[in-house]
Amino acid sequence: MELHGKVAVVTGAASGLGLATCKVLAAAGARIAGFDRDENKLQALKANLGEACLTRIVDVADEASVRDGIAAAVTAFGGVHVAVNCAGVADAAKTVSRGEPFPIATWNKVIAINLTGTFNIIRFAALAMGKNTPDAQGGERGVIVNTASGAASQGQIGQAAYSASKAGVIGLTLPVARDLAPLGIRVVSIAPGLFDTSMVAGMPDNVSEPIINRMILYPNRMGQPSEFAKLVQHIVENSYLNATTLALDAGARMQAR
Repeated sequence: MELHGKVAVVTGAASGLGLATCKVLAAAGARIAGFDRDENKLQALKANLGEACLTRIVDVADEASVRDGIAAAVTAFGGVHVAVNCAGVADAAKTVSRGEPFPIATWNKVIAINLTGTFNIIRFAALAMGKNTPDAQGGERGVIVNTASGAASQGQIGQAAYSASKAGVIGLTLPVARDLAPLGIRVVSIAPGLFDTSMVAGMPDNVSEPIINRMILYPNRMGQPSEFAKLVQHIVENSYLNATTLALDAGARMQAR
């Protein structure tokens, strides 16, 4: 799909992978509907991208919030062609710790945002995409990109909820792609490894360097959000990518902690 003139919804748009994705897709000529819960950072995104950007406070775990956010994007720009799910949390706890079980509120929060939130965006974005005029070359109407994680299969201590949520994202990729193929909508997920985002911001060198040295093959560093965003752009523009999860991890293999 050619990005110029298209409309891309991006969740988690105010920081990290989502912010980088907004900038890269906007530079390719897309109009951006940036969804997040951080109003101040959304204002900064709007100031950066200008009239080609709509920002909206959206809770991806809430059906009405997502429905209204997608409707606002359609009203502002006339449709939705791309949806990128970057919103996520990584709250951690051990299954049993100090005589207490994993807090169910933590479990519910992580699953609600990372998994249910991803599917909420998928279903309402796909509904809007289905109304697009098919692309003249291949009949394509839309592209959905999800964020999974290497933790889906290599979860560390304390990551039961996070790993389960990301495994769920991988698990839904194929059946949703099968569901949406008749509409000309592709679905691809990215499984990032260790990336330099707000989740690891402020980590001192004596903590981060051993992690990098033990877990990342080559290049021996954390990934940059711009590298994730460039892969999103490639997925959108390469019409033969569908129904798969792409690892973006420099060969990283997670250890227990």
